[in-house]
Amino acid sequence: MTGAPKAGIAPGPAGARLREVEREAAAILAFDPDAGAFLDRLRQWWPDLWNGLERPYLEHPDRLASMRSLARVMAARWAARPTALRGLDRQRIARPDWFQDPSMVGYVFYVDRFAGTLRGVEDHLDYLEELGVRYVHLMPVLRPREGDNDGGYAVADYRAVAPELGTVDDLEHLAGSLRARGMSLCIDLVLNHTAAEHEWARRAADGEAVYAGYYRIYPDRTVPDAYERTLPEVFPDFAPGSFTRLSDGRWVWTTFNEWQWDLNWANPRVFVEILDILLEHANRGIDVFRLDAVAFMWKRLGTSSQNQPEVHDLLQALRACARIAAPSVIFKAEAIVGPEDLVPYLGVGSAHGRECDLAYHNSVMVQLWSAMATRDTRLMAHVLGNVPAKPSTTAWATYVRCHDDIGWAITERDAEAMGWSGPAHRAFLTAFYAGRHEGSFAVGDVFQENPATGDSRISGTCASLAGLERGLATGDEVAIDAAIRRILVAHALIASWDGIPLLYMGDEIGLRNDRSYLDDPRLANDNRWLHRPWMDWTAAARRDDPTTVEGRIHAGIRHIMRTRASLPHLHAATPLHVVGVGDRRVFAFVRAHERGPLLVLANLSHEAVTLDGRTLALAGLLDVRDALDPVSRYAQGDGVDLPPYVARWLVAQR
Repeated sequence: MTGAPKAGIAPGPAGARLREVEREAAAILAFDPDAGAFLDRLRQWWPDLWNGLERPYLEHPDRLASMRSLARVMAARWAARPTALRGLDRQRIARPDWFQDPSMVGYVFYVDRFAGTLRGVEDHLDYLEELGVRYVHLMPVLRPREGDNDGGYAVADYRAVAPELGTVDDLEHLAGSLRARGMSLCIDLVLNHTAAEHEWARRAADGEAVYAGYYRIYPDRTVPDAYERTLPEVFPDFAPGSFTRLSDGRWVWTTFNEWQWDLNWANPRVFVEILDILLEHANRGIDVFRLDAVAFMWKRLGTSSQNQPEVHDLLQALRACARIAAPSVIFKAEAIVGPEDLVPYLGVGSAHGRECDLAYHNSVMVQLWSAMATRDTRLMAHVLGNVPAKPSTTAWATYVRCHDDIGWAITERDAEAMGWSGPAHRAFLTAFYAGRHEGSFAVGDVFQENPATGDSRISGTCASLAGLERGLATGDEVAIDAAIRRILVAHALIASWDGIPLLYMGDEIGLRNDRSYLDDPRLANDNRWLHRPWMDWTAAARRDDPTTVEGRIHAGIRHIMRTRASLPHLHAATPLHVVGVGDRRVFAFVRAHERGPLLVLANLSHEAVTLDGRTLALAGLLDVRDALDPVSRYAQGDGVDLPPYVARWLVAQR
């Protein structure tokens, strides 16, 4: 499998412990025909597992007992693994780059808003196939707390599905239906916290010491006060602070909301519990786990308690366990952090390529919207050109929009490199996309404005932020055309970047902001629901009519994704290099493939641009065609024309 270490029994304590856990596993798998393969993988991945748990749990008294528990959990879950999934395991071990293929296109949605229920999703699989989708991400489906639940990220029961969506049997059935069509299924697994209503939390609140150890609970404010001196607030508007007082006077760590209790990953029992849950769902056919809020898993006094070294150790160990007991499963890190902290979630140094297999590339989204507001790609080229190279066995998840707000993750250092003020640029972007800036085409709402820092974020759908809502409201055909062009050039960029492009539900037909959330008291205080619309199947029915907005956008995105699938240059292992073309309106990069380079040019401005005859030489190209528009061909020395908001994918003519 991807990033596999060499097999071998480590000497000393590691080797002794391996032999012990082998015996535990072998006893459980005594009559399993694939026991030998399981034990081979245990030996192969043991160094990652041992090394990943050493730093977090070296001094913990339950460390060795937890190792034995891990062995029993992995063996038992492998013993229960269905035959069809064992076959899939063998296929993906033989082809570990399956998720890096250019044909991989993702689609992300809330089940209720897309199709009502899990069974309802199966009625729309033909629709997904039309778009070339091979990766389906269901936004949180595990049973959340009742009432406000952070969009489903306050999980009350990891082993059950939200009842209004269906059952775990429905989830398993959907996974099988997707697998039959060559599609993979991704669900969220929240690692940092549970709901206060989770059984573990309820028993901790009742004073059971074992379960109190699953959380960070303190007798008074002494320790919380010490931590909070350096902790940033995630939701300063409606959830200030990072600790919540319990009815008995104790304080529990709650990074996000008072009803989301942070798990204590310093306790190895938490690791074992979460692994068992993960493997249970893997045996239902889940292919990809989006590991939510991973950056917050480990706490350290005097720091932000984000991106701590132990987080990476734990992810390496968790992945090793999955490789042993469910080898076809991969992990996606939900780490919305700065570029310098991002690549480590894919594994660097001694863990190169052996943490998560996928990670969100938040900077692509941020820089894309920044460049379209300024009509200037220099900051985009500077930031994205300096992101450290990821391991070749991994992939980015790229996106124009997601279920969350857009936080303007632009550092002072990067802004100053352009001669700009970081605070001023971030304030400009918020004003622009809230429609408050002269010349803005966008309709969005400000989210989580922080008076202390002056920072804020933005909510809004792709179409509304790109100008379609404003254009349709005024009946301005020129504005509508420009908005559609912005939507398509943005999707052409994420489809040609390094990884899996993720389409957020409704973007393919231009769904606009949905203010119906204001009528629901559970949602009204969180304007991120503005860009989590209900799927409009009446609008979707117009997707085949080229005279409609829906038809133009759908056809454009469908063409982009089909073209992507035909280009081996867009395999996620293909190196990517940002290049300058001498015009600040154009963002450019090269994918250097053995069949020849692919030069991507994207005009992110409202003006037509013609690049001079030296452009093709940047990529070592002579005669080229535009893979997105094959009638557009250029010879070395020709100028390359770029209409407003257009991308060209230039490859050598055959």
